Amino acid sequence: MLDMVAPGVRIADPPETALTAHKAPDTPPAAPAGWRQLAALPVGLFAAVMGLTGLSVAWSLAQARYAAPAWIADALGLAALAAFVAIAAGYAVKAAIAPQAVRAEFLHPIAGNLFGTPLISLLLLPIPLARANLLVAQVLWVLGAVGMTLFAWLIVTRWLSERQQAAHATPAWIVPVVGLLDVPLALPGLGLPPMHAVMMFGLAVGLFFAVPLFTLILSRLLFEAPLPVALQPALLILIAPFAVGFSTYVATTGTIDLFAEALYTVALFLLAVLLPKLARLVQACPFRVAWWAVSFPLAAAAVASLRVATAMPGALADGTALALLALATLVVLWLLGRTLVGLARGELRTLSQ
Repeated sequence: MLDMVAPGVRIADPPETALTAHKAPDTPPAAPAGWRQLAALPVGLFAAVMGLTGLSVAWSLAQARYAAPAWIADALGLAALAAFVAIAAGYAVKAAIAPQAVRAEFLHPIAGNLFGTPLISLLLLPIPLARANLLVAQVLWVLGAVGMTLFAWLIVTRWLSERQQAAHATPAWIVPVVGLLDVPLALPGLGLPPMHAVMMFGLAVGLFFAVPLFTLILSRLLFEAPLPVALQPALLILIAPFAVGFSTYVATTGTIDLFAEALYTVALFLLAVLLPKLARLVQACPFRVAWWAVSFPLAAAAVASLRVATAMPGALADGTALALLALATLVVLWLLGRTLVGLARGELRTLSQ
């Protein structure tokens, strides 16, 4: 995704043009050694935290439904927390050594939307963390809820204050406002006073904005130049509003009714349409850390399927849930392994282009 969101790079540029636009004549080597490579760290890498946390939640549901080993969910939750700390520390270093790069990323009409990913991470991490330390989970959730609300307000204000370009309507636009759907998810397990109004706020605003944003993005995909091949897998982000919307609706209402089933069905349909894009992960070369964008939608779809299988057990529901859980697990593990290999090789700048 960051190939198309780097400041100064036009959406319609071919991949080779986009990559060239990152490099000035006096640019240092593509893969600098040491901590200096953190200057290339993209804020969108927090999507890795989202994917790992979502997968941890999915395995927790699998433990309740299928007696899966508890250590899997715990290990994934720990990995998500470690990833958050590491990425947050790395981005803090980037802010110190390359503040102009951070500012340019935040002000970019597409890349700026990805600053919602660390806030969504703060909203998701309390779900597995609540089992270990309830107070820390509560504090993280409050920070995430306040931050996500303010960020959504800021981005919507930006959208309405400046003329937008149709080519900028990419899946990244879903993150800031539809991210409010993540606000209610952790609340049932945090032991806080009832916050029905807060849950309704996240559900209503998130779903309300999901519809026009989805329409704008679909229009851009239909009538503008297609996304580069390497960016096609990021389209799976379009599944998130419906898969997460289902879980948020169920958490808020406490029931799976016809509307919840409709959200789940739309998520499955979009997954069937967009699933072939996953093949691009292997075919597209070289690997990009931006491909972590596919992890959370897949995990969210697995979570939704496991909730349905638990509430309405049956061969079809259980089969779908297990298949999506296996798919999300394989994809996340592959992304994690490939990212760690790249970091060990000092390829962060290359992988972030």
